[in-house]
Amino acid sequence: MLADPQILPVEMGFFMNNVLLRDLAVLFTRVALGVIFIAHGWQKLTEWGLDGTAAAFDQLGVPLPMASAWFAALVELVGGVALVVGLAVPVSALLLALDMLGALLIVHLGNGVFVSANGYELVLALGATALLLAAVGAGRFSLDRLIAPRLSRGADRRAPEPAAA
Repeated sequence: MLADPQILPVEMGFFMNNVLLRDLAVLFTRVALGVIFIAHGWQKLTEWGLDGTAAAFDQLGVPLPMASAWFAALVELVGGVALVVGLAVPVSALLLALDMLGALLIVHLGNGVFVSANGYELVLALGATALLLAAVGAGRFSLDRLIAPRLSRGADRRAPEPAAA
């Protein structure tokens, strides 16, 4: 059964314009994405080791496999922690998005969509979400907000109103 069209815009407007709900959604997204990246960075450093990661990267055709292994491991681990605590989110999220763009273009794109075939669905979802966080910022519940409140607003920033003529 469809919602009453007279009620729907009010309900949707409440959720879309509610700053607290938006900040909670950004917090949840930051923490969830950060945990995933921490796990992947930790795996590259400790489970596989940088030599093992570089060897795997070399087999996959990743250029400069040792440098790429260091980059991926550190960006994923440190960037993931930064997302969880909300520190330097635009920069760390952009680096994570670039990391996933490299994985997408170099390794996964030719394998189709599904991750079961080493496809790109996971790296695309992670990269797109990181890019979104780079654009909207850390939100209210973050170290960015405590350290530099004017810079942490992200999506809250608006263009100045034009002067009245």
